[in-house]
Amino acid sequence: MPKPLEELRRDIVDVGKLVFQKGWVAATDGNISIRLDGGRILCTPTGVCKGMMRVDDLIICDMEGRKIEGCRDRTSEIDMHLTIYKMRPDVHSVLHAHSPVATGFAAAGRSLNMALLPEVVIGLGCVPLAEYGLPGTPALTEGMLPYIPQYDAILMANHGAVAYGENVHQAFCRMDTVEHLARVTLVAELLGGAKPLPRVEVRKLFNSRDRYGVKSNTGMLPGAPLTAEDLPPSEKMQLTREDLISILDDALRARGVLT
Repeated sequence: MPKPLEELRRDIVDVGKLVFQKGWVAATDGNISIRLDGGRILCTPTGVCKGMMRVDDLIICDMEGRKIEGCRDRTSEIDMHLTIYKMRPDVHSVLHAHSPVATGFAAAGRSLNMALLPEVVIGLGCVPLAEYGLPGTPALTEGMLPYIPQYDAILMANHGAVAYGENVHQAFCRMDTVEHLARVTLVAELLGGAKPLPRVEVRKLFNSRDRYGVKSNTGMLPGAPLTAEDLPPSEKMQLTREDLISILDDALRARGVLT
């Protein structure tokens, strides 16, 4: 049974507070929406801090982005939400944020495409990177079009990330997973390099989705996610004891320590 409209309004306000408390947005950044019946969309307004929203701040618009109800202006990025809804009938909520580490990867031109964590492989597969598009214009979604049908979260170059799902809480959890994966990937690289799982283990994880009750459009594609076999072999230099002694002798002679 669908939730009453007032409960959906409270859900958006509650998630907005969580997004703000987690530091995924600054000032008035980010936007959240829920698909209603009758071709209507409930969405956040523009120019309002997501941690300070009230239920009567929210806007209802149609599937063309025209405001039907509300005292404020709807988010300027409504076209991104509408594009996702039109391409994904299974999606009923969209959340866009600028979570710092995931956005750092997006600003560096890096996707989150390595098979590092079992729960991420099961839940999201991986998180691709869409090309940059000017916020608030149709160009914002152009780079996302190839990824929307088969991924549930996308990094947006030099902008942030978007996640979507059956309801606003699932969209929130997927965004949480994106930021968690970004943090783990960053730490792994700082510690000498992330080491993805082998292909056979990744395939097992995809096959286990039914057991965990996970529904996702994401399948296992070549290089998405990247497995251990997809990485180039590391170059290792092997030295004998005699080689090492010779190198040290040459270095000492160069410094005038040995003659």
